[in-house]
Amino acid sequence: MRKIAVLGIGQTKVDEHWDKSLRELGGEAAFLAMQDAGMDKVDALYVGNMLSPMVSGQNQLGTFFSDWIGLWHQEAVKIEAACGSGSAAFRSALMAVASGDIESALVVGVEKMTDKAGKDVTAALATAADADYELEQGVSFVGINAMVMRRYMHEFGWKHEDFAPFSINAHANAMHNPHARLHEKVTVEKFEKSSMVATPINLLDASPVGDGAAAAIIVPAEKVLRQPKVIVAASAAATDTIGVHSRKDPMFLNAAYLSSKQAYAMAGLTPSDIDFFELHDAFSIMAALSLEASGFAERGQGVRLGLDNKIHPKGNLPICTRGGLKARGHPVGATGMYQIVEVVQQLRGECGATQVDGARVGMAQNIGGSGATIMTHILSVEGTK
Repeated sequence: MRKIAVLGIGQTKVDEHWDKSLRELGGEAAFLAMQDAGMDKVDALYVGNMLSPMVSGQNQLGTFFSDWIGLWHQEAVKIEAACGSGSAAFRSALMAVASGDIESALVVGVEKMTDKAGKDVTAALATAADADYELEQGVSFVGINAMVMRRYMHEFGWKHEDFAPFSINAHANAMHNPHARLHEKVTVEKFEKSSMVATPINLLDASPVGDGAAAAIIVPAEKVLRQPKVIVAASAAATDTIGVHSRKDPMFLNAAYLSSKQAYAMAGLTPSDIDFFELHDAFSIMAALSLEASGFAERGQGVRLGLDNKIHPKGNLPICTRGGLKARGHPVGATGMYQIVEVVQQLRGECGATQVDGARVGMAQNIGGSGATIMTHILSVEGTK
């Protein structure tokens, strides 16, 4: 398999884009990535998206976007893996280019979520859960995560306020990201007084939805001249049961454990080699569970990293350096590609006030459903072990 590099990146601001259609959002990110890469044509287009049939009434997004951006006659497909759709599309493109079947690929993660009423979007999001044993019982994603969080607090003795550092860090970092949706400082007091959504999860435990798109162009590494050259050091994916209730241990993200373990082996690295981690903090409990499953904390101790002030950009393990899902926003099918773009920005040294000093290895982890599908990618500056 050939070594692959990310040549160009692009993204839109996560927001309520009433004046932009689905095709305009995705097209904007695609054109920005092509401009950044200095290319006007690629061999294939991969689109990550979850909700377009239900929210936008549009399917066949591969051809939909290839037509809009002028990539006629090229291979173009849509990849869906719930909230992990962006990373799933990126992984599919990687395998195609690495195999030698094609020489370049454009990956676009895109989601338009605000054109429907909140209840309709909530119902659409719930289709990533088990339709027979979760949806039919009226359980929402926030409800599922609330049950996991409540059990976690009971088992390991944490209080709700102990999760505040995850939200505080994400919002502090988003203040310096012009593409983030929420530019609002969070304090422990504000966290504790936030409106309850599903006990113990409140508004500041949960990520906001939004409209947005992020894109990247990948090519064989030997074709890239720009420095620093950002290499895809590892790509791995794993699954768990679709329903949380079917898992042996609902407080352990086994798919995160498996995919991160595979990624470390592929890259020849260990958790201690990771300079920063763009994790999937759709809810604050997921941040703690991801840290534990990926080898950065012992079981039940993921919360401790936040309390010990280790997760900010100057800490031992910076996470969500551009705001994460919590403050950058979570346009579900696009989230995985926002993470990839943000890792590339860090490795290029383009993150300003939230730049991680000496960053050479970054990890991104994208979750579909409540831990059912998890993709882990490690990117590095060429020349880094």
